Amino acid sequence: MMFPIEDGFVRLVDSMGDDNAVIRAARVSYGEESKGADADRKLIQYLMEHNHGTPFEHIVFTFHIRCPIFVARQWFRHRIGSFNEISGRYTELHTGFFVPTLLRQNKTSNHQASIEGDFSDEEIESMMTEWNYVLDIVKSTYESLLEKGLAREQARAILPLGTYTEFYWTVNLRSLFNFIRLRTSEDSQAEMRGYADIVKLIAEEKAPWSFEAFDKTNLNKGLP
Repeated sequence: MMFPIEDGFVRLVDSMGDDNAVIRAARVSYGEESKGADADRKLIQYLMEHNHGTPFEHIVFTFHIRCPIFVARQWFRHRIGSFNEISGRYTELHTGFFVPTLLRQNKTSNHQASIEGDFSDEEIESMMTEWNYVLDIVKSTYESLLEKGLAREQARAILPLGTYTEFYWTVNLRSLFNFIRLRTSEDSQAEMRGYADIVKLIAEEKAPWSFEAFDKTNLNKGLP
């Protein structure tokens, strides 16, 4: 199922394992598997609270994501995972660019965060006119250069960070928890946070007990 977000999307392509995979991995040391739902659920909570992370690596997800390049570059910093991205060398990139629906200002108390902008209607109109003017020029220039025969690998250099890209991301649940913890926090960029919220929504359907433990543990620690 595809979950749209502005002009992008997140969809689950494949997954391996569920809460039972965590249980089996955790109990293999004793040659055991399930001890019943209540005991298994408590075990997952124990693993999460005591930072026994390796059993969660036995659940794996593959996502297909379409997002602006500036979001993707933050995403790719999470190195415990496998990425394959569409190539601007081999294909003409779609020139549907990111356009903000809400203009923000820098948060003075935190250089990594922003807040809703205190702009007048006239200021918003002026900024959006400039924004769209530049995008129109970039779009027409990129298409013109390709029509004139310029190589795609060179023409792509004029495209902005708001250009949409697509990639496949394969990640285990332990690493996914780290991604969600960081990218749903209040100081994460709002556009990045929107994608992370959808990833969490999709993944928790496959491992509800694991995400229950994750949420409860973070809540007790005062984490997002």
